[in-house]
Amino acid sequence: MTNMDQDILKILYTEEEIASRIHALGAQMYEDLKDKEPLFISVLRGAFIFMADIVRACQVRSDVEFIAVSSYGSGTSSTGAVKITHDIQQDITGRNLVVIEDILDSGNTLHFLKQYFMTKGAASVSICTLMDKPSRRAKQVIPDYVGFTVPDEFVVGYGLDYDQKYRNLPYIGVLKPEVYEGD
Repeated sequence: MTNMDQDILKILYTEEEIASRIHALGAQMYEDLKDKEPLFISVLRGAFIFMADIVRACQVRSDVEFIAVSSYGSGTSSTGAVKITHDIQQDITGRNLVVIEDILDSGNTLHFLKQYFMTKGAASVSICTLMDKPSRRAKQVIPDYVGFTVPDEFVVGYGLDYDQKYRNLPYIGVLKPEVYEGD
């Protein structure tokens, strides 16, 4: 047990369940992308662990990029305003993109990114999210690849954070409300 485990109400998905699901997603993505040489774009910071695992699970000739956006600040809900804090570094004209995200919640970030990449000349933009929380959707975004559909609870671990903490938990858990109450 770590000093972070005491802040977890319950574990939703174990390390083994996550690995199994990523393996299955990788196989599905391989079939869809094997002839497309996609550019995988990780939305930092939350998706970096998922990105590493999904790219290894999807054995296609590909490249990786990173983009950082902000819509949460240090709170627990989206502000609705998306701001790019670190942009991708290469030309994406004519490329098939796969945006890798940790969680699809309000949809604000992924809606913004899909439009942004299409205006920059991408041939296609697919969305792969580790977790989908459809009950919180504010923008119409339908992911192409989903690891897990999660309830409307505050989840952390495996890249997901609260106030930049808990990303390094090997599982996905629900944070105890008393940890973030007052936001």
